[in-house]
Amino acid sequence: MPNFSGNWKMKSSENFEELLKALGVNVMLRKIAVAAASKPAVEIRQDGESFYIKTSTTVRTTEISFCIGQEFEEQTVDGRPCKSLAKWASENKMVCEQRLLRGEGPKTGWSREMTNDGELILTMTADDVVCTRVYVRE
Repeated sequence: MPNFSGNWKMKSSENFEELLKALGVNVMLRKIAVAAASKPAVEIRQDGESFYIKTSTTVRTTEISFCIGQEFEEQTVDGRPCKSLAKWASENKMVCEQRLLRGEGPKTGWSREMTNDGELILTMTADDVVCTRVYVRE
């Protein structure tokens, strides 16, 4: 089992603004979110299949705790409450499907994968729009 624990800084990001656009976030809020999320600090604590993930930006801090295979509540990247279920997709990759608690919107989810060279790849989706963010340990 890979060790996701550590403090992570973002190395690269692709399609974040496009993801927010697909979620219906207006242009002004998108610009603010893109600027704020350009240097997120991510802390991950892992104990077996239990995870705690804290993502901090200048505008917002989110914290989630979950166990693989057990449904939990979190928020979509644009802040809507949802039920989520994370599962192992492979030895080094977890995938999470999100289901909105109320209202309608695109199908959303995320995955986190450890690469052989120690990078963490976060992929977020809204329907067919994919945002990929690569992190390295601090």
